[in-house]
Amino acid sequence: MAERSELIFLPLGGSGEIGMNMNLYAVGPAHKRQWIMIDCGVTFADERDPGIELICPDPDYIVNEVTQGGGELLGLLLTHGHEDHIGAVALLWPRLKCPIYATRFTAGLVARKFAEKGIIDPPMTILDMGDSLELGPFDMRFVTLTHSIPEPSGIIIRTEFGTVLHTGDWKIDTDPTLGPVTDHETLTRIGDDGVLAMICDSTNVLSTGESGSEMGVRENLIELIGKQKGRVAVTTFASNVSRLVSICEAARENDRSVCLLGRSMLRMIDVARETDILPPALSFVEPDAAGYLPRDKVLYLCTGSQGETRAALARIARDDHRDLVLEDGDTVIFSSKIIPGNERGIFDLQNQLVELGVRVITEKDEHIHVSGHPCRDELEQMYKWVRPQKAVPVHGEARHLEEHAIFAAELGVDDTLAPRNGEVIRLAPGRLAVIDEVPSGRLMLDGNLLLPEGSGAVKERRKLSWGGQVVIAAVLDRNGLVAPPEVSMMGVPLADAEGEEMQALLEDKAEDVLDGLPKSRLKDDGEVEMSLRRAIRNLLNDRWGKTAHINVLIIRV
Repeated sequence: MAERSELIFLPLGGSGEIGMNMNLYAVGPAHKRQWIMIDCGVTFADERDPGIELICPDPDYIVNEVTQGGGELLGLLLTHGHEDHIGAVALLWPRLKCPIYATRFTAGLVARKFAEKGIIDPPMTILDMGDSLELGPFDMRFVTLTHSIPEPSGIIIRTEFGTVLHTGDWKIDTDPTLGPVTDHETLTRIGDDGVLAMICDSTNVLSTGESGSEMGVRENLIELIGKQKGRVAVTTFASNVSRLVSICEAARENDRSVCLLGRSMLRMIDVARETDILPPALSFVEPDAAGYLPRDKVLYLCTGSQGETRAALARIARDDHRDLVLEDGDTVIFSSKIIPGNERGIFDLQNQLVELGVRVITEKDEHIHVSGHPCRDELEQMYKWVRPQKAVPVHGEARHLEEHAIFAAELGVDDTLAPRNGEVIRLAPGRLAVIDEVPSGRLMLDGNLLLPEGSGAVKERRKLSWGGQVVIAAVLDRNGLVAPPEVSMMGVPLADAEGEEMQALLEDKAEDVLDGLPKSRLKDDGEVEMSLRRAIRNLLNDRWGKTAHINVLIIRV
């Protein structure tokens, strides 16, 4: 009996977390599925992973499915250009080797990432907003939405089992400052025709009301900047081109020239200009010229809203930026929100600015930021347009996904499922069901290398960040020690509570251990290493209250 065909949804990133989105759909029997991938993003590491900057989903399952399991990856579709949706494309494409489909602005950002990796002419097809394409059993159309970056699109996926709407990131902005409004006519039309399932953004499901319009932010920025007398620096997410244009408009209304500071700000403006998204009259002054302008005639648009230590604003706060010094009477405006996990870095940055005499204004003080994700009223409106039979929340932590599933049920959807990364979910036929679980790990970008999350290098670095390192070197011959053992320390206190030097204590202990070992055990490197490790660990615990990463080097002569 032939195995039946199914419509499958598989998240490998972005379900149970915010960021690192990677979603897969398949049609076919288990032994021969045809797949599409939607989005391929990163998340940013924190202090728990020293030396790591970016983390991305591990695509091993889909790579093995294609190379060994009889499956086929037909293409990668990108909903928009945020890093949590495109940041891993150039990193992982050499393993995926599939065609890429994106609108012009998103494709421009991805092309730069490929160029940085030295990948020439990847197979990327540029689509217009609202375009359609067909890949195997999938008949798809990009549908225009609004978000905090140009050209955000949901993807309508038509299959033999029915229609699925994958929203990507979105909000409902009835008065956007850049780009078209949400294509609610298309959303209503597919709802009239019948939608099997909606896979939908959950980021703001815990927030009541609406996210708010960019136009309101623009008007408040114009008024706020008009009240400032000295230099003004504004920081925001570089990808929010609508906000960048609003800030430039606020500067123009207040007779200020705009100077861009920060590589990502320059890159985003370049791509927006190349793809004809920027208003043609928008102009900027170079940093070396901006310094000669009167203090009340210039506005600096800076990277660094999340406290990034290498961004322009952090360098300004440390007073080591070559083009700008801020001082008493100047103002810094944070036209952004705090992404959870970044609180310490942002507050440290703001305190540094205050120490310089700078006035700091945030979205807590003025209405100068709105979210790019839908709050509950907007979610309710989307469900009224689309009227899906099934709801699968994505793009959220566990609490967001579970609450979204409850909310969808309250809105009349009687078949809901809150997924986790690696769960193979059957969308059809039948009710939603988790039918399998596959590996869904993380890869960490360590310099130029992608390492598995549990790799030895990262684990050892975590240990070093907790207790430092002690290295014992011992030179032995067949009779025992040739010379006193030497100890080097890194990250270990120089002295104990009584003021005794830790290095001398460790060297004395190592010598005592080696002198006390019988010759039969001295001949065994394993016995020597184990005895030294145990003794050094006990001494550190006794004198310090914790231990270090201990390495033993034995040299035989």
